[in-house]
Amino acid sequence: MQSSFRVQVSKDYLVFASAHFITFRGHQCESLHGHNYRVGVAVEGSVDAECLFVLDFSVLKQITRRLVDSVDHKVLLPTLNPKLAFREEGDRLEVDYFGRPKYVFPTSDCALLPIQNTTAEMLAQHLGIGVREELVKSGYRHLTLLELEVEENYGQSATYRESLAAD
Repeated sequence: MQSSFRVQVSKDYLVFASAHFITFRGHQCESLHGHNYRVGVAVEGSVDAECLFVLDFSVLKQITRRLVDSVDHKVLLPTLNPKLAFREEGDRLEVDYFGRPKYVFPTSDCALLPIQNTTAEMLAQHLGIGVREELVKSGYRHLTLLELEVEENYGQSATYRESLAAD
C-alpha cells in the first residue's frame, strides 16, 4: 500500500494588495481596480524517514512569502497578453490597449508577469510555478503534487494544481 501526506499553509502574511485589469473577449477591457489577495499553498509527497514530515512548514512559508512580496502593492501587468503593448519611457511604463494609450504607471510600481491575463487562475498558476521552481532548486524532489490557491475576495478564489514527478 502506497501512502502520501499533504501539508498546507495559509497565513495572514501570505497576502498581497495589488491593482489589475482583465481584458475580455473582443475589445473589452475592465477598469483598473484592486484586490487584497490571499494565498494558500499545499504540497503532497512521502514523509522524510528521519524528520517524519513531507516538508518543513517554514520552507513552504518562506518561498511563498518571497513570491507574494514581489507582487505586493504593484500594478499587475500580463506581458503575454496579445491585446497589450508595453513601452518604457524613462521611469514610466506606458500600456497600450489595441495600439491606443490606456495607462501610464511608474515602472517601479509595476509587476510585469509572464502570463496572458491577470485573472485569479493565471495568478495562481504563476505563483504555483514559482513555488515549484524554488522547491526543485532547493533539492525537494520527493513531492508529488502542488496546489496554490489565490483568493481575490472572500469566497472567490482559483486554484492551480500540478502533479510533480517525485524522484
